[in-house]
Amino acid sequence: MSAEIICVGTELLLGDILNSNAQYLAKELARLGIPHYYQSVVGDNPGRIHQVLEMAIARSSILIFTGGLGPTPDDLTTETIAEFFHTPLIEHPEVLQDITEKFAMRRREMTPNNRKQALLPQGAAVLPNPSGTAPGMIWQPKPDLTLLTFPGVPSEMRRMWQETAVPFLQAQGWGKQIIHSRLLRFWGIGESTLATKVADFFDSPNPTVAPYASAGEVRLRVSAKAPSEGEAIRLIEPIAAQIQAIAGADYFGHDEQTLATVVGELLRDRQQTLSVAESCTGGGLGEMLTQVAGSSDYFQGGVISYANTVKTQLLGVSPELLNQLGAVSEPVAKQMALGVQKQLGSDWSLSITGIAGPGGGSDHKPVGLVYIGLAAPNQTVDIFEYRFGQERDRATIRYMSACNALDRLRRKLLDSPS
Repeated sequence: MSAEIICVGTELLLGDILNSNAQYLAKELARLGIPHYYQSVVGDNPGRIHQVLEMAIARSSILIFTGGLGPTPDDLTTETIAEFFHTPLIEHPEVLQDITEKFAMRRREMTPNNRKQALLPQGAAVLPNPSGTAPGMIWQPKPDLTLLTFPGVPSEMRRMWQETAVPFLQAQGWGKQIIHSRLLRFWGIGESTLATKVADFFDSPNPTVAPYASAGEVRLRVSAKAPSEGEAIRLIEPIAAQIQAIAGADYFGHDEQTLATVVGELLRDRQQTLSVAESCTGGGLGEMLTQVAGSSDYFQGGVISYANTVKTQLLGVSPELLNQLGAVSEPVAKQMALGVQKQLGSDWSLSITGIAGPGGGSDHKPVGLVYIGLAAPNQTVDIFEYRFGQERDRATIRYMSACNALDRLRRKLLDSPS
């Protein structure tokens, strides 16, 4: 017994719209403890929708559809499902009245094609849509098969899922075993290195441990199946604690924590402040810091010193040094860090200068070369050199630079006495 997600819409296949509905529903199924092994995306074509249905009913007992419930000719989900099961469509007067009232309330004209949204297969129950005009359905066209349909609009789908679908599934006996996960997050260690260190945990049946990697960050998802969230957390905690101990300082947080939120917490606990001087990142580091609500408690501000004149006039970088060594050099990174620390009166400061590409590199200073300066309250400065590689694109180099700057400060704060 498992669920399958089927997302209908040619716009999804073309990449015009990000398929956030599938991600949301996948997480929700895990939360309810409902097994989920397949997802499909199909265009607005009756024949192909039939083909997807044919495969899905052979392997899954709950089919969850999103998209294709609107009033236009390419909204085909409901009628195509009814046709597949050789079932007539029946108009629901209460749905038609709801649609009519919503149009009147919004002072919009209801065109005749909206009437089709009141049609559902005979025997199907209405899955109400409190926000929009396109209701879904809950239908069991044959034993051991349940279909749920939702509009493609994410806000409408999520409300319908929470208010009607979840209680229905729980009443059917689903959700007695939930799956709860904790995402452990690491920076400064490669995926293969971390995987080697924690390899013994990958064979754990419950909780399970699985690795994920993105640009610069490695993640381990620890998932437990249990009758309640509290019991799942009790299973997860000892495994997570062991992994964190093995990883040491390479572990920086879990779930929604980011390098910026963790650094902010450390600064706030110490009642200390931070300023930044950025060249190649163009404000990206400051943006990461200010995405955190309440960051004004510890973040003083920054200087985007993209031009050399800004480096000299606002940060006090030596013109002679710039002429001799260029902006991408250790001494310039040091003077940038000290300059912004002095100008903004912060306890700590970070500076970034580098070559993000795609042009501007040389044999001596290739694209991807970045220097990060970290000035401490006693005005000592640590300089870190990174070579991110010419094969990486500009956005990735800038992102990696900002994250590594935060990570260097995080480690320094952990090592330094309060």
